Amino acid sequence: MPTQPSQHPSLPDEARALLDRPEHAVIATVEPSGQPQLSVVWVTRDGDDVLLSTVRGRYKTENLERDPRATLLVYPADNPYSYVEVRGTATLEDDPDQELIEALSMKYLGKAYPSRNEEEKRVVVRLTPGKVVWHG
Repeated sequence: MPTQPSQHPSLPDEARALLDRPEHAVIATVEPSGQPQLSVVWVTRDGDDVLLSTVRGRYKTENLERDPRATLLVYPADNPYSYVEVRGTATLEDDPDQELIEALSMKYLGKAYPSRNEEEKRVVVRLTPGKVVWHG
């Protein structure tokens, strides 16, 4: 089936279903040099926005604070040729109670986040789609 690019920020139902599953994602941010920087992340969504948790001081956090453009790719482990690519703009919000990483840990591991560190300054990254590409 051919790729179906969408100029509107809505996620197709199939892409929503994929994001609701515990499938790993890769997020690309932009280094100061312009080089892409990639990270494997856990994700969930809030409507059409994609959410992930990270820590202040990591490359992706610093990159997004300087340049909020990001691209996220999610594909199921059992069918990697069916995927959603979300290109958009990220905003960061402090998560002092680490609520998102705990929710993501329950989604992906079925238990509390095993690497919790109260000293870490957790943030929620909200990726708002500017373009969605679904291939399924």
